[in-house]
Amino acid sequence: MGLQPIGRGVPTPQHPGFTLLEVMVALALLGLILGVSGLALASLREPGENLATRQLRAARDSSIRSGEVVRVRIPATGSSRDVYAASVTFLPDGRSVGAGVDPLTGDLRGAP
Repeated sequence: MGLQPIGRGVPTPQHPGFTLLEVMVALALLGLILGVSGLALASLREPGENLATRQLRAARDSSIRSGEVVRVRIPATGSSRDVYAASVTFLPDGRSVGAGVDPLTGDLRGAP
């Protein structure tokens, strides 16, 4: 038959393996662990930047790479083309000069 006595006469299967229930429990636990770790890793992403901040970063990078002064004018919201909320000049050493710009972060002051 399929069972052989071992030791004190306790029958054991000739082909030991996992039951379907054990496999299902293991897969459920694995799925739960992967799901929780995936959510944790997703929260480590950098927060999104607004358009003005991306433009300022690109202008600063361009100034540093090219070695030339770059000026950025950010138009005021809801105004004509000749009205600007801020004018920023980036120097080749990475510094910025201009009203309305935080010198430490390069972000517009008062921007959300």
